Amino acid sequence: MTDLDPILDPAAMRKHYRVEGFDENDLAAHPMDQFRHWFEHAALAAAHGTLYEPNAMVVATADPEGRPSSRTVLMKQYDEQGFVFYTNYESRKARELAGNPYVSLLFPWHPIARQVVVTGIARRTGRDETAAYFRTRPHGSQLGAWASAQSTVTTRAELDAHYAELNARYPEGEQVPVPPHWGGFRVAPETVEFWQGRENRLHDRLRYVAEPDGTWRVERLNP
Repeated sequence: MTDLDPILDPAAMRKHYRVEGFDENDLAAHPMDQFRHWFEHAALAAAHGTLYEPNAMVVATADPEGRPSSRTVLMKQYDEQGFVFYTNYESRKARELAGNPYVSLLFPWHPIARQVVVTGIARRTGRDETAAYFRTRPHGSQLGAWASAQSTVTTRAELDAHYAELNARYPEGEQVPVPPHWGGFRVAPETVEFWQGRENRLHDRLRYVAEPDGTWRVERLNP
């Protein structure tokens, strides 16, 4: 193996994280309140051009044999009930969630040396909620939900042709019906971990764990 240019060598890549830490006393009582606080910081960083798409999150699922898969989606809502994203119900992630509703979410806010990791159970949103969100999507995105048989094999020409047919059927200004195979998932968290980068790889990891009585236990994890 030839020597790599240090710029290209993963083993030589180093990032010195911030000095200030993240303490148990800094935490909100509820993890979703803490998430809202951190999400506001991430959104502000995005507004200043230092972070791209703060609502982007990695969704990890597993098939019936336990083989994992992951992909990046956009969170579209969060509240005390959990985190919401939308997808094709015939996609790989949706099919895997139908058989195994346990899911992990990861918000990778690298530019501000933070990440949030969620584990929980995903359930479909109601059709009224799905329809209300679908109506807010741009016209092209509405057509895209029909045009793409997500996760199936295709060609670019087939995809573009299908989109063009739909665009002719539903031109700009006409209402696009909500696809029956498309909708939301709400992930109800069981654990929510907040990770803050620190010097010398001694990062802060504080995790909320749901208790049976509806309260949350906080524990610190070794980095």
